[in-house]
Amino acid sequence: MAEKTRNLCAQIPESLHSKVRERQEASGQTLGQYMAWLITKFYEEEGKSAMKGNQRTVAFQVPEELFERFKEYLKKNGIKQNAFFLDCIQKVLEAEQREEDEHAEME
Repeated sequence: MAEKTRNLCAQIPESLHSKVRERQEASGQTLGQYMAWLITKFYEEEGKSAMKGNQRTVAFQVPEELFERFKEYLKKNGIKQNAFFLDCIQKVLEAEQREEDEHAEME
């Protein structure tokens, strides 16, 4: 049985409203689904913030077409964005370490 729901209404700045609606539409979720996800994520992250002391943020911009293709890939494969990038970074660093080890053995 689905959990009972309640309406939540709040006035927010138009610029923030536009941003939320844009991201909600891109997510493919209804507004209710997106807001429930967003609020849930906020409260989940709030508890994790104390554990992030030894972590750093990596951010960069990509062309919109590449971004949309990337988001489709993540959705299709059920992968979270941070997990994807952590895996890519780890693979590259491990490959570099192997190359350095092989080079050192040759000397």
